[in-house]
Amino acid sequence: MRTLKNALVIAATAITAAALVPTTATAAAVSPTDLLTSLGPDRTAGVHVDAGRAIVNVTDPAAATTVRTAGATPRLVTRSARQLEDVKAALDTATPGTALAVDPITNQVVVTADSSVGTSALAKLRKSVADTGGAARVERAAGTFAPLTTGGDAIYGGQYRCSLGFNVRSGSTYYFLTAGHCTDSATEWFADSGHNTKLGDRTGSSFPGNDYGIVRYTNTSVTISGSVGGQDITSAGDAVVGESVTRRGSTTGTRSGTVTALDVTVHYSGGGTVRGMIQTTVCAEPGDSGGPLYDGGKALGLTSGGSGDCRRGGTTFYQPVTEALGKYGVSVF
Repeated sequence: MRTLKNALVIAATAITAAALVPTTATAAAVSPTDLLTSLGPDRTAGVHVDAGRAIVNVTDPAAATTVRTAGATPRLVTRSARQLEDVKAALDTATPGTALAVDPITNQVVVTADSSVGTSALAKLRKSVADTGGAARVERAAGTFAPLTTGGDAIYGGQYRCSLGFNVRSGSTYYFLTAGHCTDSATEWFADSGHNTKLGDRTGSSFPGNDYGIVRYTNTSVTISGSVGGQDITSAGDAVVGESVTRRGSTTGTRSGTVTALDVTVHYSGGGTVRGMIQTTVCAEPGDSGGPLYDGGKALGLTSGGSGDCRRGGTTFYQPVTEALGKYGVSVF
């Protein structure tokens, strides 16, 4: 029971209240996401958090005035969200070991290549990026991008160990979410490596493309809690670039970092492409897969994969939890 309860994690408050404080006494508080939607992808280019402020990228002065009046801070940039998405699509050659994301801080597309990308493939990437005229850049990542699965403790299915993400429910039926590359490997999930204490059965799984899965509890003797360490799960939401976040996993415990990109496409070196991921600087290691990403009281994501480790650091990717909740019609509690 202790092992299971330690694996249950909670999620967190996304942007701090200070990020949405009006800049004038008469300004109406409008969320940055609503501003992006209302102005459209040809006049905006993403949002990020800097020192507690919501910074909204815009491409013209009139849009900047709208953002300022709504209580956020505008920033004029050269390329719109639509232009950057076009650049991202043009550079996406499905090269294994690469990740593609839009960086709202530099107003560029970032193509990150892991150590499995050889000299020839890297040269082609650099040539393609150079042809964008500064709209993109290439970065290198130590290690290889791979789903973080291994044997060990926490939640077990088949011969694999993963981490439980969030407990969720639909009415009086309880489930937990984890990574799809985990639930793809087994239909039954257990609290111990000997498969003596069964937790439940897989009822849904999506990988590649997405990376989420759901397991329905069948063990009525297990205490299913919506809180850990005295903190309740209050909501689920979307991450923001620049946001400080925390991840928990069965291999490396609790680790913190920053969101660096959203809507990221990752071509894992071992095969499988996932899209729409959250990218962060939080370290992770094999066995942390499926564990929760959160900020304060808000659930944000499920650990998918990455490179590096918690000694040297690394890059990690997360499945947005809101997509999984909507797919399965469940909610955090």
